Amino acid sequence: MRRVMILGSGWGGFKLLREMNKDAYQIVAVSPRNHFLFTPLLASTSVGTLEFRCITEPVRGYTRNVEYYQAWCDSVDLEHSKVDCTSNLSSVTKSITADSQGDIQGNNKKLQLDYDHLIIAVGSYSNTFNIPGVKEHAFFLKEVSDARKIRSRVLECFERAEMSRSDEEKNGLLHFAVVGGGPTGVEFSSELHDFIREDCSRLFPQLMNHVTLAVYDVAPTILANFDHSLSEYCMNKFKRSGIEVRTGTVVDKVEDGRLVLKDGKVIPFGCLVWSTGLTENPLTASLEGRVLKSRSKRIMTDPYLRVLDTKGNVIPNVYALGDCATIKDHELPQTAQVANQQAIYLRKALNKLAKYPERSFADVTAPFSFKNLGSMAYIGNWEAVVDMTKINENAKESGKLAWIFWRSSYLTMSVSIRNKMIIPMYWMLTWVFGRDVSSFQEYDRRKRLMDAERDG
Repeated sequence: MRRVMILGSGWGGFKLLREMNKDAYQIVAVSPRNHFLFTPLLASTSVGTLEFRCITEPVRGYTRNVEYYQAWCDSVDLEHSKVDCTSNLSSVTKSITADSQGDIQGNNKKLQLDYDHLIIAVGSYSNTFNIPGVKEHAFFLKEVSDARKIRSRVLECFERAEMSRSDEEKNGLLHFAVVGGGPTGVEFSSELHDFIREDCSRLFPQLMNHVTLAVYDVAPTILANFDHSLSEYCMNKFKRSGIEVRTGTVVDKVEDGRLVLKDGKVIPFGCLVWSTGLTENPLTASLEGRVLKSRSKRIMTDPYLRVLDTKGNVIPNVYALGDCATIKDHELPQTAQVANQQAIYLRKALNKLAKYPERSFADVTAPFSFKNLGSMAYIGNWEAVVDMTKINENAKESGKLAWIFWRSSYLTMSVSIRNKMIIPMYWMLTWVFGRDVSSFQEYDRRKRLMDAERDG
């Protein structure tokens, strides 16, 4: 039985892991993250609208006939069909130490695995554009751990401001800055504004005059990839809600608690969330000089999703999909729906290839064709924008009706019956009782440090 190795547990990798024909192939999955993350609702978890388990699905739940390794893939040996991996499991012993960020240190095991078919679906990292201080002082919003840190930091800012006697310090702590006016930045800003308006105003009424929220973007408008009328609607909605939109703004550097702009202006902040696009991750970077790459550093494939070498020739039995890859001469957007459609395409092709092993890959399937189903974004106060003009030029909506469509669509797209049940349950709990403002991360970090010091 031929081994199909899937690198990654995102939209592409997880769908393949679930739906590949396990009677025809031995499926091997490698991912440092032991769960699938439903990213469209990640911003909701960062402020407590939803809980983190509402948007995750464990990989182990689908591994009855799958060989799964919770590990990082460090490099790929294309000539010998092997991958080198490092376990993402920490050694838990009495000698555990906690570093300054609260992460557990341990010895990681090295692995070498072989494959017959390799599917690279490792996603991408947040792009800092090499701006000094971003990695050290800004939060990203790509993983559950990021959302946890943001939620903890927002609450910490309010608690610190509560103890402060200086209005200037309160203004700095309660300025929430979001760099990036794409869907992620807009949705996070909207969720944060709802949290401040609906919950913090009740818990910290004396601090509300000090709270400011601003979105910074280098482009002339936010939601630039949406229909212009929807982008304008969002801009006007933000302004009416008190969210400051600073377009045409270039960040020069980020310091501890200070955002420095190109024009020399310095803006104190309590929490900075960075969402300015995507860049390659270490694995795709390690393939430099061995595979063809696009200008944006994405792995280049042919129309059948087969990886190309530096000369433009197909590398046998190696495929790439999702954010980390694009098709030669046809740049694909880095969205969940692209990865999802690619996974469906590749699953059908490989399953068909197993039935007709004497035929070539190109003989069993047509080239991949992406069908753009549109875009959606939540813009706060139970309103959203929906842009489906790629399907029909009149298919666009904004306001409450768009919000109903936004919520119902993502609820339908949730992976499991379990999540389809608990997501509306938490929506209802939040509506009735408000968002949970408990924070455990800082307490847990300090406790680990104290325990390590006590045990010597």
